[in-house]
Amino acid sequence: MENLDEIDRKILQLMQENAKLTTKELADKIKLSPTPTFERLKRLEREGFIDHYAAVLHPEKTGNGLIAFCNIRLKQHSRTIGLDFIQAVQKIPEVTECYNISGDYDFMIKIYVRDMPHYQEFVLMRLGEIKSIGSLHSIFVIGEIKNSHAIPV
Repeated sequence: MENLDEIDRKILQLMQENAKLTTKELADKIKLSPTPTFERLKRLEREGFIDHYAAVLHPEKTGNGLIAFCNIRLKQHSRTIGLDFIQAVQKIPEVTECYNISGDYDFMIKIYVRDMPHYQEFVLMRLGEIKSIGSLHSIFVIGEIKNSHAIPV
């Protein structure tokens, strides 16, 4: 972060708010001309500050309005069992996030499904097929208070 100045930080903030900004619109907001703005943006991409661009979909509009978090405990701790779980979970489209965590559980995953019958099927048919899972604890989202993909800069 030490090689980022205030203009770079402002570009990152603005792009997190709206990645569809044109170079001219971005330049107007940061009070630079389009050419240096474009060069700064490309440098931020090249240096990995901007990982990728994506559209954020509305879960209910896509028919996946039920959000669940699953805390997962592996059967035992070994490199093979851990890698088996990681490889398996990366292939499951309903899992949108997966974190290796500390505490009573080994992993936490975020899942989007249609409804409770779909979640039950997901647990039985998807997670149930992963042999490395010892136990899981489900938490269901009642209401979403904040969902931001913005990272402080």
